[in-house]
Amino acid sequence: MSQHKSLQGSKGIVVKRNVLKRYERVDLLKKRGQWKEGDRVQGLRKTAPGV
Repeated sequence: MSQHKSLQGSKGIVVKRNVLKRYERVDLLKKRGQWKEGDRVQGLRKTAPGV
């Protein structure tokens, strides 16, 4: 659920997320060489956002 605009600060929500979206995880795994085209997108391995 998103936060109402009146409750956000002037720069919006500036919080580091500790959970990645599926497409972000796939991009990160591609960069690491741990995912290739044709692999399943369900059941992806765990990934840390900053590592």
